[in-house]
Amino acid sequence: MKQVVQNYKSGELALLDVPVPGCKPGGVLVRSAFSLISTGTELMKVSEAGMSMVGKARSRPDQVAKVMQSVATNGVPATYRKVMGKLDSYTPLGYSLCGVVEQVGPGIDDVKVGDLVACAGNEHALHAELNWVPKNLYTPVPDGLAPRHAAFGTVGSIAMQGVRQGEPQLGEVALVIGLGLIGQLVAQLLTASGVRVVGADPDPARCELAERLGAAACGDPASAAVEAAVAELTDGHGVDQVYLAAGGGSNQPVELAARLCRDRGRVVDIGKCRLDLPWNAYYEKELDVRFSRSYGPGRYDPAYELEGRDYPIGYVRWTERRNLACFLDLLARDRVDVEPLISHLADFDDAVETYQRLKDGELKAVAVLFRYPGPAEGPAEAAAQAPAPSVTVPEVRRGAKPSAPPRPADAPVRVAFAGAGNYATSMLLPHLAGRDGVELSTVVTTTALSAANAKRKFGFKEASTDLDAVLDDKSVDAVFVVTRHSSHAELTRRALLAGKAVFVEKPLALTEDELADVLAAVEESGNDRLQVGFNRRFAPLLQEAKQRFGARTGPASLRYLVNAGRLQHGSWYLQQGSEGSRFAGEGGHFIDTASWLLDADPVSVYATAAPGNEDLNVVLRYPDGSTATISYVTTGAAGFPKETLDLVADGKVLRLDDFVRASVYGRKRWVSSRLPKARDKGQNAELAAFIRAVRTGGPMPVPLESLVATTAATLAVRTGLAGGAPVTLAGAR
Repeated sequence: MKQVVQNYKSGELALLDVPVPGCKPGGVLVRSAFSLISTGTELMKVSEAGMSMVGKARSRPDQVAKVMQSVATNGVPATYRKVMGKLDSYTPLGYSLCGVVEQVGPGIDDVKVGDLVACAGNEHALHAELNWVPKNLYTPVPDGLAPRHAAFGTVGSIAMQGVRQGEPQLGEVALVIGLGLIGQLVAQLLTASGVRVVGADPDPARCELAERLGAAACGDPASAAVEAAVAELTDGHGVDQVYLAAGGGSNQPVELAARLCRDRGRVVDIGKCRLDLPWNAYYEKELDVRFSRSYGPGRYDPAYELEGRDYPIGYVRWTERRNLACFLDLLARDRVDVEPLISHLADFDDAVETYQRLKDGELKAVAVLFRYPGPAEGPAEAAAQAPAPSVTVPEVRRGAKPSAPPRPADAPVRVAFAGAGNYATSMLLPHLAGRDGVELSTVVTTTALSAANAKRKFGFKEASTDLDAVLDDKSVDAVFVVTRHSSHAELTRRALLAGKAVFVEKPLALTEDELADVLAAVEESGNDRLQVGFNRRFAPLLQEAKQRFGARTGPASLRYLVNAGRLQHGSWYLQQGSEGSRFAGEGGHFIDTASWLLDADPVSVYATAAPGNEDLNVVLRYPDGSTATISYVTTGAAGFPKETLDLVADGKVLRLDDFVRASVYGRKRWVSSRLPKARDKGQNAELAAFIRAVRTGGPMPVPLESLVATTAATLAVRTGLAGGAPVTLAGAR
C-alpha cells in the first residue's frame, strides 16, 4: 500500500510503498476514503523539516532540551547517533480520516466489515491507504453523512474540546483569533451554542467565510474593525471568552485577548502561538487562562488510546471518542457545515505535489482533502471493493387507469393552487388569471392572509388552508404544487392518488426515496398526469433556435453557464438541512434544457464543487457520446447575463444569450432580433401546453420518463459531490 512520509532531516516528502498493517486485537483495519490535511499542524511540520539544523533547533526548544539531557546521560557520540538516526528516517503525516472497515480485530463488536468510520490519531489515522485504528480512536459515521465531511472528525473534536474548555453560555460573546481550519470550526460550534462570535484574522477571505458561516463580524486584528465590533456587541464590557486558534511567533494574539476580554473573562489556547502573557493586563482583569489539549480526555493516555480502557461517563462526560461522535452528529444534523471549508480535493497519488503547493503558497487553502482510489481487484480484495457510485433511475410503472366521466369539451379546467409565494404570484398566476378555459377554483396556503391576498388579486373563487378538502373536491381538475421544496414530493403524491392532474414546480423530489414515493403513487393510482415546471424548453426563442439548428448526425458538446448570483440573507433557499441544496432546488431546469436540446436523457453525472462557495460544475454524458457541462456559479458579476448556452455539433453552433437573443452559425447564419428586457423563459407556453393536455386528455407536455430521468440526474449531483467520482444513472434510457 502507499503512505505519505517525510524525512525530517532532508525535508523530503514521498509517497512510499509500505506493508499493510496487521489487524491487531482491540482495533480495526480501515481502508481510507478521504483524509484531511491539517493546514496548520502538518504544514508547520513540513516547513520545519525544510529548515537548517539550527532552524530546527530554534523551532523546537523542547526537543533541544531532551537532546542536552541525553548528552549528559549518554555522552555526545551516542546522542549524536541517536538524534541523526531519528532525523534521517521517514515519519508519517496525517491524523484525521474517514474510511471503510476492512477487517475487525478480536475484541471488537461495535462495528463490522463494510461500516464507515471516522478515525483519529497521529499514529493511527495517517495519510495511508490502510490504517489500524484502536477502538477509542474511531467511531461509526451516522447514516447520510458524506465520507468527505466525516473526514473532518478529528479536527472537529479539537475545536469542540477548545469550546468546552471555554464553557460558553447562551447569549455570550466570544472572540476567535485565527480563522484557519480550527478557528472556523470553533466559530461555527460557538454559533451553534447560542454565542455571538467576532473573528480576527488578517486574511479577508477567511473573515468573509466565517461571516458567511454565522460569525457576527470579522476583521483584521491590526485594524479597528474587530475592536469596534466587540464594543458594539458587548456594550463596551469586552467579550466573555477568547479562543486562541492562531499560530506563529507573534505575541499579538495574547495581547489582543487581554485588551478585548471582559473582567474575569476566559482565554482558551487551542493553537500553537506565542504566549508571553502581559502580566499587568492579565492580572488587572484576573483573566482565566486555560489550555485545550487536543481531542479531549484520553489524549496521550496509552491505557485509553491503545488498550481501549474507557473512562466512566459519570466521571468524564466527554472523552476523545465521545467528542468525535458528537461532532459527527452535529455534521449529520447540519448544525455545522464543513463543505465551504474544503478549498481543494486532491487525488492521493498527487499527495507530494499537493504538500509542495501548500508549502510554496501556490495553493491557498483552509482545508484540503485527499481522495483515495478504490482497492485493487486482487483475488483477496475483490469481495471488499465498494461498487462504483450509481443512482438508479426508477422505472415508471403505470397501473390500471381509473375510469373517469368524459369532460365536456367546452367546460373550463378548474385549477387549485397549493402555495401562493413569490414564484406562483409573479410567474404562474399572471398567465392563468383571465385565461380562456381556465377557472381558478381554490388557493390553499398555510396562512390565511396569503390565501386571501391571492384570492383577491387573481380571482380565485375560494381561499383555504385545508388541502384535504381541495383534494376531495371532485370538480377540481388540476392541482398546482408551488410550495417549499421539502413538501413537493409528498403533496404531488397525494394529489396523484386523488386523481388530479398535477403541475409541480421544480424540484419534483429532494431524495431518491421521495422520487420512489411519487412513482409508487403513479403505479397505485394509474394516474400519470404530471408536469414539472421545467419551463425553459418551452421558451419561444430557444424553440426557434433549436429548429434552425436542425437535426444532428454526430455527438454534441453543450456548455451552459448559470450566473446564479448570491442569495439575500434570510432566504429560505439557504435552509439546506430541510430544503435541500440550491442546485437540488433549481438544477433540474438546466439539466432538462440540456437533455431536450440533445434529445436524450443522461447516462452518467460527474460533479465537482468550487472551494469555499456554492459554485459547482456538472458534466452530463449522453448515450450517443454527447456531453453537457453546466457551470452553476454564485460568485460572478451581477451585471453579467444569468444564463448563456452554447451547443456545438456537426460544424454548427447554437448560441443563447440569456433568453434575449439567440443565434445559429452554420452554412448560413441566423440571429434573432433582440427581445424586450422582459425575458420569456417559457412559463406562458408551458402553462398553455399543460392546460391543453388536461382539457383534451392528450399526452402531457413532457413524458414522465423524462421528468424522472432529469430528477434522478439532479439527485446524482449530490452523490457525485460526496463520492468525488462519476455517478452512473443505472437504468437510464
